[in-house]
Amino acid sequence: MEERTEIEKLGEFGLIDHLTENFETFNASTILSIGDDAAVIDHFGKQTVITTDLLVEGVHFDLMYTPLKHLGYKSVIVNLSDIYAMNAQPTQITMSLAFSNRFSLEALEEFYLGVQIACEKYGVDLIGGDTSTSQKGLVISVTAIGEVAPDKFVKRSTAESGDLICVSGDLGAAFLGLTLMEREKKIFLENPQVQPTLENEDYIVGRLLKPEARKDIIDYLTAQEITPTAMMDVSDGLSSDILHICKQSNLGCRLYEEKIPLNEATKAAAFKFGLDPTVCALNGGEDYELLFTMKQADYDKITMQEDISVIGYMCDQEEGTKIITKGNNVFDINAQGWNAFSK
Repeated sequence: MEERTEIEKLGEFGLIDHLTENFETFNASTILSIGDDAAVIDHFGKQTVITTDLLVEGVHFDLMYTPLKHLGYKSVIVNLSDIYAMNAQPTQITMSLAFSNRFSLEALEEFYLGVQIACEKYGVDLIGGDTSTSQKGLVISVTAIGEVAPDKFVKRSTAESGDLICVSGDLGAAFLGLTLMEREKKIFLENPQVQPTLENEDYIVGRLLKPEARKDIIDYLTAQEITPTAMMDVSDGLSSDILHICKQSNLGCRLYEEKIPLNEATKAAAFKFGLDPTVCALNGGEDYELLFTMKQADYDKITMQEDISVIGYMCDQEEGTKIITKGNNVFDINAQGWNAFSK
């Protein structure tokens, strides 16, 4: 039997001290961290970028198949991804939790271990937060703070006609990981003695449970002196997210199906589930890749970077938002791309 320590043994301040005692400070901008009424940061002449995400059990994650350590890690990553999507570098986070009495101290330690691993990997400081009880389930609120050189941040609304549309990594894997886990959960609930089989689907499951933020892409663009004209992270699916950039920049676009990057494991899993891999990439979400536009003049600078794909271009608003399929058919892009492909 695993050891279980009830939270009330520690009290709120004792709990925070206990869960955060092993966190290090990585940034000179962190003047005062956990342990006072508020943290103090000073970005020494740089501009500050701030983002907040709320993750609610049963809405954003399912603890039936999400290990708490992975959840802690992912809750940090989804916020860091938003900072990178502004062309900024994350420096600090705050972490707040509300949890019911079904969570033991050991469970929260697991969660915070994931948070700590993410902070160490990305060089980010945990500088505060809060804990509370909730009537049922787990609620996570993370705020991430970053820094950027004055006016070097990149918005969604500043793309221009003729700009290339680029995306990092590959798309659709997290959605297929979710599809697999939901299928296994359904089988388990109907027949609890059946052991889940993940069928060597490490890649798609990993992309769901332990995503990464694309610091490497931002560092590469900086080194190549490329400033994207518009950027956001792919959290809702490629089709929804490119439509955000189009709407906010008052432009249209052309995407090419054959250019959308798909991992071989993603393709294989899609076919196994009877799904179109392109539809998974367009509508899946939770990939946390970077979707950005850039000047055509910078194209030669990215040809050596295998993790950046050019998937289309921005055009005038009157030309609409279209995807050109492998068979040279032209469809409107909408937030549920499978509608377009099912006609």
